[in-house]
Amino acid sequence: MTDGTTKPILSATDLAVRFTAPGGRIARAVDGVNLDLLPGEILALAGESGCGKTTLARTLLGLEHPTSGTVSFQGTPLAYSTKTLKAYRSQVQLVLQDPTGALNPRHTVYDAVAEGLRIHGIDDNEHDRVAEALSRAGLRPPERFFLSYPHELSGGQRQRVVIAGALVLHPQVIIADEPVASLDASVRGEILALLMRLRDELGLAAVVVTHDLGLAWNIADRIAVMYLGRIVEQGSVDHVLTDPQHPYTRALVSVLPHSPIPEPVVLAGEPPDATDVPAGCRFHPRCQVLASGAAAAEGVDGHCRTDDLPILTGGEQTQVACHYATSRAQAVTS
Repeated sequence: MTDGTTKPILSATDLAVRFTAPGGRIARAVDGVNLDLLPGEILALAGESGCGKTTLARTLLGLEHPTSGTVSFQGTPLAYSTKTLKAYRSQVQLVLQDPTGALNPRHTVYDAVAEGLRIHGIDDNEHDRVAEALSRAGLRPPERFFLSYPHELSGGQRQRVVIAGALVLHPQVIIADEPVASLDASVRGEILALLMRLRDELGLAAVVVTHDLGLAWNIADRIAVMYLGRIVEQGSVDHVLTDPQHPYTRALVSVLPHSPIPEPVVLAGEPPDATDVPAGCRFHPRCQVLASGAAAAEGVDGHCRTDDLPILTGGEQTQVACHYATSRAQAVTS
């Protein structure tokens, strides 16, 4: 971690992404997000399916255009011209969760890894750059894999090819969307260890999108927990996952092995539709603290149901968007 003076390499500022759903309804997929990724840092973006984390990741990559707000790389807001996006994507690379779908079955490993170089018009030392990328991704000796096809490889090897395809451009940031979700448990640890080694050896920064807080605990420096389009808690992994403050984070943490939460929390219902965001705290219809009467005892139950919460400001500090947690914290410090 840094001393707080390091400037982010990638940032989202007041980011919102809205889509028109059937019937003309507006889906607030990302609904006010501030997020900073520091150089050489692994940031986990966590939450249930449908919380907006994949849309946020795609927007950070420039694959979705924000409805409002900005994405900035090295302090410069991203422009959406073809030329600018092409240059940006050579520095910020995507690693998909399904290596089988990400690889063309008709292309050899060599061609799959070299594709990025060819798209960006980089034709010097192609052979050496492909070999270096495969080697860094753990496929050694790399020449052994050049003429292989995806169907001839294991799932873990295919994921390493996908990672090599990102590394070949020497990016500064990787955005990995559920990078081990489709892999057998036996190889997940190997891929996670590879991502951490790349961070240590190359100084790569990474955003890892995951629904698995156990994965986040093992790999990330910081975590941002999303719910219904917003980050509801963020901070260092050790702090957030050992002492979660938001009821949603507490519920997610409660089912982990060796959880600091004494009893598992079963959340009622499914996440609300992004076209119908509840008033007040967007988590309140499912909140175990509100349902138990603890929020009423603290005197904030009315706020939970009616008062929207401030958008978290980003940065490195631990933050939580919760009326109950904020009230309790103020009571302790007063």
